[in-house]
Amino acid sequence: MHFNYRYFETDGGVWWFGGGSDLTPSYLDVDDVKNFHQSYKDVCDKHDPEYYTKFKAWADDYFKIPHRGETRGLGGIFFDDLNDRTPDEIFAFSKDCLDNVIPAYLPAVAKHKDDDFTQKQKEWQQMRRGRYVEFNLVYDRGTVFGLKTGGRIESILMSLPETARWEYNHQVEEGSPEAEIMDAFKNPREWA
Repeated sequence: MHFNYRYFETDGGVWWFGGGSDLTPSYLDVDDVKNFHQSYKDVCDKHDPEYYTKFKAWADDYFKIPHRGETRGLGGIFFDDLNDRTPDEIFAFSKDCLDNVIPAYLPAVAKHKDDDFTQKQKEWQQMRRGRYVEFNLVYDRGTVFGLKTGGRIESILMSLPETARWEYNHQVEEGSPEAEIMDAFKNPREWA
């Protein structure tokens, strides 16, 4: 899972909010994904009934890894340059999204924290972390901006996983749990 919410204001009085929460599992548990998305839909609907559809589509598009033909994870919500309402209104929305992080994610953690896993599953997790690294270093606006403008490298790279893996031309086995989630990475779905 990944999340961040932010506010920017320039000396010239220009301001905006951005942020999002997205789910990046290695294996598909449909109930976990539906719970995550529904919780953010509920938050969005409280502020604007069009927000969830708009921000989910934005997340599906933003978190694409074009050179792989897949997404980094199973989406969530994402928005940037949001300044179409008062700062207080958008702050309230952003705060509600932030307050939803634990209720949206903790049920999956509690459900799976004691799950056993095989070496093959651990290797798959490491490959999915590799996709996270690829996205962040090649496409993420904040990371790319920081690297191009001389930002603090350690701070910029702190969001990357400690370990990741790549295998040449890796193909998942048809009908496997890995194939099941790959289908979701390649074909974003409506979860809520």
